[in-house]
Amino acid sequence: MKQSPKLRRSGAVIMANLILLLGSLAYIMVLAVINGSLGFLCAMGVTLFGAVGIAKALGESITLSYGAIIAFAVACGVLRGILRFFEQYSNHYIAFRLLAVLRDKIFGALRTLCPAKLESKQKGAIIAMITSDIETLEVFYAHTISPICIAVLVSACVFGFVGAVAGWALAAVALLGYLTIGILVPVLASGRLKASGVRYRAEFASFNAYFLDSIKGIRDLVLNNAGQQREAEVNARSEALLTETKRMKHDITKTTAATELCVSAFILAALVVGIYLVASGRLSAGRMVIGVVAVFGSFGPVIAISALPGNLTQTFAAGDRVLDLLAEKPAVTPVKDGTPTNFDNLAVQNLSFSYNAETPVLQDITLRAEKGEIIGIVGESGCGKSTFLKLLLRFWQKSSGEIRFGGVDVDDIDTDSLLKNVTMVSQTTYLFDETIEENLRIAKPDATQEELEAACRMASVHAFILSLPDGYKTRVGTLGDNLSAGEKQRIGLARAFLRGSEWILLDEPTSNVDSINEGIILKALQAQKGKKSILLVSHRESTMAIADRIYRVKDGRMTEI
Repeated sequence: MKQSPKLRRSGAVIMANLILLLGSLAYIMVLAVINGSLGFLCAMGVTLFGAVGIAKALGESITLSYGAIIAFAVACGVLRGILRFFEQYSNHYIAFRLLAVLRDKIFGALRTLCPAKLESKQKGAIIAMITSDIETLEVFYAHTISPICIAVLVSACVFGFVGAVAGWALAAVALLGYLTIGILVPVLASGRLKASGVRYRAEFASFNAYFLDSIKGIRDLVLNNAGQQREAEVNARSEALLTETKRMKHDITKTTAATELCVSAFILAALVVGIYLVASGRLSAGRMVIGVVAVFGSFGPVIAISALPGNLTQTFAAGDRVLDLLAEKPAVTPVKDGTPTNFDNLAVQNLSFSYNAETPVLQDITLRAEKGEIIGIVGESGCGKSTFLKLLLRFWQKSSGEIRFGGVDVDDIDTDSLLKNVTMVSQTTYLFDETIEENLRIAKPDATQEELEAACRMASVHAFILSLPDGYKTRVGTLGDNLSAGEKQRIGLARAFLRGSEWILLDEPTSNVDSINEGIILKALQAQKGKKSILLVSHRESTMAIADRIYRVKDGRMTEI
């Protein structure tokens, strides 16, 4: 049986962490609360001054004239609009400023975690976090913190006013209503709504991830005639998401109904108590009207609180996921102010590595490479070749042994310097839906046109680019669909040449191309012999023809051929 996902943190902890992000914007939140409280009191003032007029007509001793009472009521209405505007402006200003900060923090966290930790994450879940989860948190900042504070302040003011004007018995009825609607009902509802909200967010993220994978792999689905099976699964997941949505909405509706019932009950109770006080001679009819009208109009802020659990369940689930990412530790910590080195050679001694400290991936690896050499590493798929290259870039922390560039261990080299001097071209080159020129400039944003063309000539792709209708200005299409696998790999190689790194690590650079394109790529690499140090990883023996020395990886061990 599938277990329901649970929050890692309590709702209070999530709220506290989200509030801490306010920082210097806290004063704007205070301003929003003040404007909101005064605005709601002004809204009450419209009906309250009407009640004052009725009380005056009933013979209550009120010094204000009818004209003054009407003027005050109109003024309250005007002020309500102005204060409401500033309250909403302040809340949304904070919300959108913080959303920008959160997005920046998330992208910063992803940059730190990438690429090691992200290899095991679903891209659709990350997209859902950056878009839907962040937008959900906007509700918390704009429609949660401020309403809670406003409800407390307004309820306290009304309690004191009703007690002073109409007696503390009527004020006690109002207070009991505030506590029931603003605290008891939300607490009772939060347990049920919390579970449904977490299930919904988990199902939503799962559906996003699966649907994104389906879109990215639609070509293979069509070629393998698997469209119907995939469509059925998408529909099934969509139905599961719809079911969770209905459950959540049903729970919210029941909470709303309970709130409305309680409001009606306490309004009736206030009226009954007021009539009783008048009948018993303990309260005049005019003061009773003022007190009861004040109670009637004061439930708005606490009703807003009672509606929060439905939104807060989404907020807590979204906030929990965002806080998880922000708190996640990278596989390795970047090295700052590391030891300088010249990257003249590479020496690997007794290197071992395992992902979970139990199952070894690489054992006692030894390799040497001099500047200007082409070193080949061959082995079957899954033997650890790609992992070895990632260890050279310190994407993962080695378990034991040494990786030395120019005599300095990789753990002591400044990370920026390492990534500047060592570049890796993966077996799948990702191209953004931009022009070829813009995709190349990822490696060197300030590159001149001459530098772009020189790098593409070195990668034997310049002539192909010129043959396109718009040359370097040609858009590659979503996911690079306008280019073949070989063309994308050669553009990836051009990126590496453009970056100017002394060491280039090539992970299966010819795995997705035919023999003709393989020959073109290998010729381009051979032309760089003596200029660049190249580690060439492949499962093809033919690719090793250009290598100065060859190492074979088998069962996690490496031997020189």
